Formats: sequence, structure tokens, C-alpha cells
Amino acid sequence: MSQKKRVESNGPKHAASAVAEPRELSNLHAKSLAKAVSLHLEGKAKEALKELDIAVNNGADAAEVHAARGHLQFELELFDEAIQSYSRLLALDSRHPNGNFNLAVCLEKLGRWEQAAQQFEKALDADPGRTEAWLGLGICRLHTEKAEVALEAFERCLARDGDHETARFGKAVSLQYLWRFDEATELYRSILERNPASEESMVNLITIGMARKEEKMIREFSERLLTLRPMSQAALEGLATCAFSSGDFDAAARCCAKLVEFTPNHFERWFNLGVAYQKTARQKEAAQAYAEAVRVRPDAKQAWINLGIVRQEESDLKGAREAYEKALQLAPEIPEILYNLGSVLEQQGQKEDAEKLYTRLLVKSSDWEDAWFRLGFLRITRGDYQGGAEAFEACLRKRGDWPEALVNLGLAFWKLGDQDSARRSYEAALEGKKNSVDALRGLAALAIERNDYEQALDYQARLIDHGERSPELFYNTGLLLQRSGQLDDAIRLYKEALSEKPQFAEALLNLGHALKSQGQQDEALTYWQQALEVKPELAQGYFEPVH
Repeated sequence: MSQKKRVESNGPKHAASAVAEPRELSNLHAKSLAKAVSLHLEGKAKEALKELDIAVNNGADAAEVHAARGHLQFELELFDEAIQSYSRLLALDSRHPNGNFNLAVCLEKLGRWEQAAQQFEKALDADPGRTEAWLGLGICRLHTEKAEVALEAFERCLARDGDHETARFGKAVSLQYLWRFDEATELYRSILERNPASEESMVNLITIGMARKEEKMIREFSERLLTLRPMSQAALEGLATCAFSSGDFDAAARCCAKLVEFTPNHFERWFNLGVAYQKTARQKEAAQAYAEAVRVRPDAKQAWINLGIVRQEESDLKGAREAYEKALQLAPEIPEILYNLGSVLEQQGQKEDAEKLYTRLLVKSSDWEDAWFRLGFLRITRGDYQGGAEAFEACLRKRGDWPEALVNLGLAFWKLGDQDSARRSYEAALEGKKNSVDALRGLAALAIERNDYEQALDYQARLIDHGERSPELFYNTGLLLQRSGQLDDAIRLYKEALSEKPQFAEALLNLGHALKSQGQQDEALTYWQQALEVKPELAQGYFEPVH
């Protein structure tokens, strides 16, 4: 939080009457001073200063010369030189009525806040009723983050001039720094009543609204500020905050896109623009925004992670991998990075490296069930059924009703020869997901393996009822029906298989056998001939029925 309006002094002050000088001016130097005054009256400040510079170089070392010289230097914005002149003035006359104040103003102009505050305090020691000195002290103490001292200074100023707008604004800023938001808000609003064009008050009211997460307040003053300044960054930031809060990510993207035009090297704005685009499924634009964010701040690990995510969603696996690897260099043990990089390596076919990453992740985060799932899948893929079963069991300890994990655990048990455990896993999967096709297939296959054709038919029928229309399903169900003597149903399902896959040689072959069993010899021969055309090797064994 910072003060948005800088207090400007009215420039150096000069005593109303002559001051006794420790060193008197020579006639020559007095003439130089008079000439400088004359040149200044003509609007020739540079020439006037040159005249005084010559005088000082020729030995003029009187307070009046240094005071005049400091004034001209200040006017010409030569603040460093003015500081030297006023410092010399005070060395000659420490009680000079304007020396400390003028020196403080010059220091303030250069942002040397602590030194300026000390000089304002010295000015106030000499004249406690000096309003502008209290004002300057308040400004400096705000910049040195001493809000309580600043508040006291502004109140001392207001005690002498209650309508001083700059002091009232400074007091509001002090209250804001002290988190006395109600008082600060009331004061900013009163400033706006008198001066509806006070942009600084609106900006700070937006800031208070953000701190208090008051969307109504943020929107009120952002919209009001935009009517005065259509491209106000503070107003756009306020509206972007409101848009994010309300879930209007299109509006957030529009605001953030304008903001990055103003500040192309602003990390947070690029990052927020990436988030807004990502939320609206504009992945390409999101990737560009995140790429700009990491350009500005290469050590921003979350920006690298988000860049990897949107690139992965865009199927840019190479780019996603580069982003995740960069993030991993910055944060080697963050589970999200390890998991996402593992998934990219899987997609690239580097399954061994992916498995290593999942294992590394689970050493640190053993409760990451998705990682257990992927690890189990990879182990089963390479034939490690025992390892696969262990991974899926660990997965299910975290999420016991996960149908897909139960199906894969069933497969692992089946491959290990443990049919009872496999059946229990498949049945548990069906309890969690009544239409689990994979679980029904597994149970059907187990039933066939133990020659329980009636049970297998029941599972196959449920698969068909759930909308499964794969030719293999129709074919396998037809085989079961043919084995159990239900030829009409078997023929119907073989024909269903062929409607899905006309060149299904085994279905053609066994359809021929079923038709022959019903005495339809000619039609059977037709299907056998088609089977031979598709797959000549079926002639071996002389059409043994029902394979």
C-alpha cells in the first residue's frame, strides 16, 4: 500500500526581513547579488545563477548569497546543488528561519525521506506552528513506513488548517497503512465529495476494497475512476479482481490483456492473464501468457507448471516436458511436477522413466492415489502383476471405492492365478459402478474360464444391455450361446458381430457351423467361403466348429 499523491512544497522560503549575517558582503558581491535578482526578475534564472556562481567562486561566502543561490538551484531543479547551498547556509547561520525547511524540501525531492524528515523536525523545533513543515514531515514519515508518526503530523497540520486537502489525503493514507480502513474510507469519501476528480482517493479506495475483499466497493470506484481516466491501470486491476471473484474469466482476460500492454515486464499481470485464458479454455493464448510470465521471472515455478499443463492439453508434449523439467529444477520434490512430468513421459512412450518418477513421488507423498494408479498400470503393462497388485492395493487404501482401480487389481490377481481375489475385485467395482464394462468383461472371462457358461452369458447380456456393441462381444456371446445349444440366438449375435465388422472371419466361420446345425447347408457354405476369402488359414483343421 502506498501514498498515491506526492506532496509538493511551494519551494524554498526566504525570511521576510534581513538576517544578520556572520560575514558581510563586499560591495562587489553585493553588486553580484543585486544583478542576480535583476536577472531573475527578467525571467533569466540560469543567468542569475551563473552570476552567483561567479561570486561564490570569487570568495563570496555569505548566508544571503547561499540562500539566493539555493533558491535558484531549486527552481532549476538542481536539487543536489541546492542541498549543498542550503547546507552551507546553515553552517554559516544555523538559526536561519528557512534554511532547515528549504533543505528538507530539496531532500524530499530526491526521495531522501529520512534526512528530509530530520530537517523538517529541525524546522519545527524553531517554529512549531509551521503548517507546511508538519505536512512535509507527515509525507516523509509515510515513506519511511512510520504511519503513526505521519498520522500525528497530518493531524497537527489539520489542527491549523482543517480544509487542507493534501493533509486530509495524507491522514487517510496513514489510516490505511494502519489498517484503520473504516476511518480511511470515510475520509477518502469526504475528499471525493469536495473534489470528485480526486483520482488518488479512488485508487486507494479500490486498494482498501481489495484488502477487505469487498467486490461492490472495488467495482464502484473502479468504474468511477474509468469515467475520468479510461485506461487507468488501478481501475482495470480492480475490475479484473471483480471478474476473477465472480468467475467471469472472459472479462478478467480483457482487463489483464490491457494491463500487460501498459507493463510488458509485469510478472503478476502476465500470470493472471494466463490463468484467465486457461479458465476459458484458450490454451494457446494461455501458453503465450505463461511464457511471458517466465520470461519476466524465470524462477516462478508455478508459472512453469501452468505452462506445462496448457502445453500438455494442447498436445505439445515436447514443450510441456521442457516446462515441467524447468519447474523440477526449481522445486525437485513438488509432487504435482513429478506427476505431470510422469504423465508426459508416458504419452511419449518413455514408460520406464515415467515409472521412476511416480516411484520418486510416492516416496515423499505416499497418499497420492493417482500416482499409485499410474504406477500400478505401468507395472501391469510390463508384466509385473505382483507389483501392479501392490500398487492398486495401496491406491485403494486411499480411495476404496475406485472402480477403475478395482478392475485393474482384478486383472492383476487374474494374471497371478488368484481367480477368487480377481472375482471379488471385479464385483466390488460393479458395486461402485453398476455399468462398469471392464468389470463385466472380467467377470464374464472368469466365468468362461471355470466353464460356467450360464453365468458368463448373464454378464455378456448385461454388457449388451449397457450399450456395448463391439463385434468381439457379439461374437463371444454367440459362442457361448452356440455351446449351450441356443442356436437361433447364436446366429443372431454372429450376424450382429458381422454388421459391426463384415470381415470378421471367425464370426463367418462359426455362423456357418450354426446354420449347418439347423440344416441350412447352402447358406452355411456361403459364409464358409467368405471366411476362407478373408482368412485362408482357417481351412486348416477342416472347419472345426465353435472355436
